[in-house]
Amino acid sequence: MAPIIRILLRYVSLPLLALGLILPEEQQALIADPQLVEWLGTGLGLVASMVAEGWYWGARRFGWTK
Repeated sequence: MAPIIRILLRYVSLPLLALGLILPEEQQALIADPQLVEWLGTGLGLVASMVAEGWYWGARRFGWTK
């Protein structure tokens, strides 16, 4: 999961770098920070499970399943 999160961080930090809101050194620090990658991995895992459960609830609630 960590390589995927690092790739996402590159794409998220690129507009900040292009607008001059962060320096290139700060971008590299964000991408290489293992604690940030761990937090984002945990957060994305929680969001994915909530979306899946919400989708299941909606399907049962509105009769989209048999």
